[in-house]
Amino acid sequence: MLAQEAVDPSATVARHLPYLRRYARALTGNQTSGDRYAVAVLESIVADPGLLATHADSKVSLFEVFHSIWSTSGAPVAEADDVISGAAQSHMAGLTLNSREALLLNTVEGFDHADVAAIMGVDLSEAQHLIDVAVQEMERSVRGSVLVIEDEAIIAMDIAAIVEGMGHRVTSIARTHAEAVDMAAAEQPDLILADIQLADNSSGVEAVNDILAQFGAIPVIFITAFPERLLTGNKPEPAFLINKPYTEEQVRSAVSQAMFFSSTETLKA
Repeated sequence: MLAQEAVDPSATVARHLPYLRRYARALTGNQTSGDRYAVAVLESIVADPGLLATHADSKVSLFEVFHSIWSTSGAPVAEADDVISGAAQSHMAGLTLNSREALLLNTVEGFDHADVAAIMGVDLSEAQHLIDVAVQEMERSVRGSVLVIEDEAIIAMDIAAIVEGMGHRVTSIARTHAEAVDMAAAEQPDLILADIQLADNSSGVEAVNDILAQFGAIPVIFITAFPERLLTGNKPEPAFLINKPYTEEQVRSAVSQAMFFSSTETLKA
């Protein structure tokens, strides 16, 4: 396995790149900034393909290269003229160093604690501590209202229960494109959680686009069984994308991250 990847690093990178870009966008809070770091990783791999063989799992190696570049640059968030508000920047300053990285790697990207430790260059106990601290700090930092767009009733109720358990308020649950747009118009949400394929074959992506066209910047999390439809690299992509079947930890992490970076004025710190 390793020998094949060593002679064909491009295939290895191509397989993992969509997820590296997802991580970079979520970490920086901005697609442009995140992709800039992903490009820097690719340049490093081109210069030294052996970096992909640092660990038995090439994905761990790839993310380790990213973390090295990210840390060396000072672990910045997106530029001031991007969607991150001053309040979010203030919240960032109060977080324990490296805690967000550990949380994203574990809950969104699915790395176990040992892999998180390897990627970040810390010991196992420190990785676990960082994850626990991040969950606590980010969930305390922001509260807001959430619109859930999901046509499967059981999944919708489960997502709503997770969100409400975090202290947020679910404004509505929409099953179709039309319902989502109408419900958002009735009460503007601070966050949207959406599937991409809805009842009556309508599109959650189109519903979100219509809502954003009406209100401007609202953070969005897509929860879908078809992530490849959004991780194409050919058009704007969501910073937060969770695969179905999801875990409660993934939802909690993504909601905390998205709320944290939101520029929505109605958020209560």
